[in-house]
Amino acid sequence: MRSEQAVRLTELTSCGGCAAKYPAARLEDLLAGLVPHQAAGLLVGLAPSDDAAVYRLDDERALVATVDFFPPLVDDPADYGAIAAANALNDVFAMGGLPLVALSVAAFPEALPGEAVAAILASAAETVRGAGAVLAGGHTLRDDEPKFGLAVVGTVRPDDVWTKAGARSGDVLYLTKPLGTGLIVHGAKRGLVDPADLEGAIASMRRLNADAAGLVRAVGPDAVTDVTGFGLLGHAYEVAERSGVAIVLEAEALPLLPGARAVAAAGERTGGDSRNRDFAGPHVTHDQVANDLVTLAYDPQTAGGLLVAVAEARAPALEAAFAAGGEPLARIGRVEAGAGVTLR
Repeated sequence: MRSEQAVRLTELTSCGGCAAKYPAARLEDLLAGLVPHQAAGLLVGLAPSDDAAVYRLDDERALVATVDFFPPLVDDPADYGAIAAANALNDVFAMGGLPLVALSVAAFPEALPGEAVAAILASAAETVRGAGAVLAGGHTLRDDEPKFGLAVVGTVRPDDVWTKAGARSGDVLYLTKPLGTGLIVHGAKRGLVDPADLEGAIASMRRLNADAAGLVRAVGPDAVTDVTGFGLLGHAYEVAERSGVAIVLEAEALPLLPGARAVAAAGERTGGDSRNRDFAGPHVTHDQVANDLVTLAYDPQTAGGLLVAVAEARAPALEAAFAAGGEPLARIGRVEAGAGVTLR
C-alpha cells in the first residue's frame, strides 16, 4: 500500500537510486590501491569484488554479506523503502544465496515527517519478510539528504556461489527484468512519461529477484550478476573482464520498460549515463546501433534484473522453467572468445 504523501522525497535530493553510485571508473582506481586481506575462509572479497562478499563457515555453509543504500528516486516513502530494500536483497540472490537477516542503514533530515520515516521502514521490513528474512535493527543518522538501504547477511553453499567470473564461450545470455528504470524516473520529472509507465517502473523496482534466482538455481548458471547502477553495458563488461571472454548483445532483443525508449529517443540522459560510458565505453563497441538503444544499455538501473550466462545445452531448460513459472526472461546475446562487449 502507498503511504500518504506529505512530502516529495525527490525534492530533497540531487540524484537518487543507483544513479547516485560512486563512478565505477573512480571506484576501480580507489580499490586498486587497497591490499585485499587474505583469509582462508574468504571466497569472494575485493580480489576481485562482486555483488556481495562470501565467507565460508564450513563445507556446507557460507555467509553472503552486502550493504546498499541510496537517496530517494521516487516521492512515495513506501515505494522508496521497498525499492531500496529490494535493491540490497537482490545482491544476495545474485550470488546464489538466500537472505537471513537485514539491518537498516538510514540517514534522514530531522524535519522529515515521522509518518514518512515510518512508511519507509515498514515497507522495507515487508520486503525483507517477502525475501524470507527478518529486519532486525539498524543505524540512523541525521542528514539533510535522506538516504536508506540495508546491510544483508544470507547463506549459500560454498560450492554453489555465483560470480561474474564463470562465463564461458558458447554460453547464452539472459536478462530477467526489462531496462529503463533510470530514464523513466528521469523522464517523469520532466513530464515526459505517462503515469502508468512510471507505475510500471516502480513495480519492477519493487520486485525481488527471489523467484528468478530460484529458477536459475534449478538449471545451474555459469555466471550471474544483477544489473544496477553501472547499467547493462557496465555490468556486462564486468562479466567479460572477470571471465576472460567477449560478450555480444543484440540491441533489438533488449527488453525495455514501456515508455523508456521514448525518453531516450527525446535525447534525455540520466546523471549516471556519462559515468557509465567513462567506465565501460572504452571496452564497448556499438557501431550502427540506434542512439536510443545505446542510451538504454548504459542507463543506470535500480533493483534491476539478473544477467545470467548459461551453457547452451541448458538454455532450453531455463527458458521452459521461466515460462512455466510465469517469470519474464529475455535472451539477449552470447558469450564468445575474445574480450570486451559488443552491442550490435
